[in-house]
Amino acid sequence: MDGVGAVEKMTFPAGHKSVTVVGGGVAGMSAACALAEAGFRVQIVERRGYLGGRASSYLHPGVEEVIDNCQHVLFGCCTNLIGFYRRIGVAEKIHWTSDMTMIEPGGRRSRLGPFALGPLRLPAPLHGAPSLLSAHAFSMADKLALGRAFRAMMRPNAENDAQESLGAWLRRHKQTEGAMNRFWRLVIASALNADIENIALHYAAKVIRELFMNSAQAGSMGMSSVPLSELYAGAEKFLAQHGSSVDYNTNVESLSWDGTAGKWSIATRTGTLMSDYIVLALPFEAMGKLLPNMPPAAGAEKLAKQIAQHQHWPICSVHLWFDRDIADLEHAVLLDREIHWMYNKGRLQPWRKLKGTYVELVVSASRSFVALSREQAIEQSVRELAEFFPAVASAKLEKAALIKEVRATFGVPPGIDAARPSAESPWPQLFLAGDWIATGWPSTMESAARAGHLAAEALGIETERPLFCLEPDLKPSGLMRLMRQGQ
Repeated sequence: MDGVGAVEKMTFPAGHKSVTVVGGGVAGMSAACALAEAGFRVQIVERRGYLGGRASSYLHPGVEEVIDNCQHVLFGCCTNLIGFYRRIGVAEKIHWTSDMTMIEPGGRRSRLGPFALGPLRLPAPLHGAPSLLSAHAFSMADKLALGRAFRAMMRPNAENDAQESLGAWLRRHKQTEGAMNRFWRLVIASALNADIENIALHYAAKVIRELFMNSAQAGSMGMSSVPLSELYAGAEKFLAQHGSSVDYNTNVESLSWDGTAGKWSIATRTGTLMSDYIVLALPFEAMGKLLPNMPPAAGAEKLAKQIAQHQHWPICSVHLWFDRDIADLEHAVLLDREIHWMYNKGRLQPWRKLKGTYVELVVSASRSFVALSREQAIEQSVRELAEFFPAVASAKLEKAALIKEVRATFGVPPGIDAARPSAESPWPQLFLAGDWIATGWPSTMESAARAGHLAAEALGIETERPLFCLEPDLKPSGLMRLMRQGQ
């Protein structure tokens, strides 16, 4: 990145251990930066020409604009992702908001968010109750059904059954059609990027507690005010300042272990790298492809079987540029249509200095939308967007782009926890990272950041240099503290 080459690198005395992190996504970056800060000589090996993995941006040739591969959102409860951003000096580039606007076709709006009347604040979990009770999007029967469900999910592990799907649990708790379609199938299924029949109950309950119940701070939503690749340029700068580096366009083909020397040999298409330690921060399918090219080890077969149980779910994003202002909101939840979320990128990223409007529409967990052609997807998106924002009908669509991220997130169906390995691997001096390992979180950037920190801590323990880079969870506030104490 610009300016990184001019940073003065630290020099290390002999004996400092080297670590190669394979994969430059959020998991790899968080592990690398934590280890570099602790004094290890770290190099990230990334097969692409940029950092970020599935959370990256690039210059789209069709529209000649820098766009993110998909809108990525974090929340106040994402303590490890926030800690990673703070470490690399980009925390101020996150735009925070506490409100969520739901819009029905025709334009009627409902606001969800914490209640505030001057200095008056309601304690958690009551802080969001007034906005839910006044929401036009839900009937009174819907609100009562949601209240029953929230109450049942209030206590952590109140129904400790990782084998039950969210869909089965909702039917058992007699959720109304409105609650199912406008909340569970939209807000929660979108957050976990899967349909409700393929979501383990305990992950859905975690989302409910973290985003809607534990505290207003936990549920606040953050979005990058700059392109994601610019955000993660901070990681490369941080590594350079700590005597570490990033090797781009370097594809790892195989790994071999020299037990006598206690070192790893990493074969790439451009040469061989040597390293004392390795962190494999790869998506599960990339890890599966690498396994046959690694040394035999007890436990490798079990890891292969765990990887085989994972499945990806897609996310589509439609980027639209109009010649005039068509939306007065920064973001919105769109009800009852194929498009789910609207992000007004011109307002979220004012540096673009647009004359018109640039919006990104996100469609989560929809394999039918993925199957549409570019023309079909854009035409449907514009038509549906006009139902929520009438100004679209008179605006001119100047350009558009469709991004299909078919491997956006891994699924979290009932029983998936058995397929999530720890950061420790079957091989010596080698550790695993990635959002799919056992972090206790579903497929999110927070899970990836936690995985990186877990790998760094495990490596530190092995080298007798304990690291404390895993950020603690955000504590519940208000009445939710009593729920935690009652466990």
